[in-house]
Amino acid sequence: MQFTLHKDFSEINETEWNTLVEQSITNVPFLRQEYLSGWWQTRGGGEWQNAQLILISARDENRLVGIAPLFLSEHDGQRALMLLGSIEISDYLDFIVRSDDLSRFVSALIDFLASSLADHWHGFDLYNLPDSSPTLAALKADSAQRGWAYHEEIYHPSLYIPLSGDFEAYLAGVEKKQRHEIRRKMRRAEESNRGVRWYIVHNSQDINTEIDSFISLMEHDAQKQEFLTPAMREQISNVIRTANQHGWLWLAFLEVDGQKAAAMFCFDYNNKLWGYNSGVNRDFMDVSPGWVLLAYILQWASENNRTEFDLMRGDEEYKYRFGAIKRFVMRAKLTRA
Repeated sequence: MQFTLHKDFSEINETEWNTLVEQSITNVPFLRQEYLSGWWQTRGGGEWQNAQLILISARDENRLVGIAPLFLSEHDGQRALMLLGSIEISDYLDFIVRSDDLSRFVSALIDFLASSLADHWHGFDLYNLPDSSPTLAALKADSAQRGWAYHEEIYHPSLYIPLSGDFEAYLAGVEKKQRHEIRRKMRRAEESNRGVRWYIVHNSQDINTEIDSFISLMEHDAQKQEFLTPAMREQISNVIRTANQHGWLWLAFLEVDGQKAAAMFCFDYNNKLWGYNSGVNRDFMDVSPGWVLLAYILQWASENNRTEFDLMRGDEEYKYRFGAIKRFVMRAKLTRA
């Protein structure tokens, strides 16, 4: 493998990059070039003030076989190499590499970093690796061979709802009391005579208006309002525009009395829906707009043959009420000997 340290995302062809993501051990929207390059522009909505881009590609006979999307920063008491997208707003991260190339890619990557960056870093601190990622085993094995310290821990639960193409079959799998509650709230909203309707935004020509509406709904939550710093607003707006431009935006609004009462910002990617963030207008809580919209989304996803609704990081109670199953994202920390 021939490794190259890049100064800019433009030095790796976007089509090549995204094709490799689609064939990679972890095929998620957070690893696409357009997502990570946008994340880097705002440093994750201001999460990182001092960071150095360490973007590395690996080729074998001129074929792109691996990408290590990294940055270097002070973190947790050491000068660490971290995955672009870390930590708070990118739910799943990993190296971009095919399964057959993973082991030799990891070993050769560490050799390359040790020689090219010399003493500028003390180790890796990798967040949001899916618990199913073979990268964890590869890093552990390579660390043992080098005599490096390796630590692995659960970072966050991450929940998902498997779908079979039949909404009634999905509901049948939900605990009985909650199944009745979902149906009751949907029926109550539909029979309220308040013009309840919902719609999906994708490939919109007026995406900025929809972005403003979505962020306004987020601001009804005090914690989200605090989270929405100017840099974070820019980051979220850019992600929505990017997803819209590249065809994987799925943004849904629920209207009540002609006003937007709830919204959920999703990615429609790899035949799954990925629930990224949401907002609810507290003035319409009598019709349970968040619950009703989520039920409509699950119905749509079932009827349109999406295999899964990924609710992503966080174990909020409502996710379990909708029948979500728990998995985890991990943190893997390697410290040089």
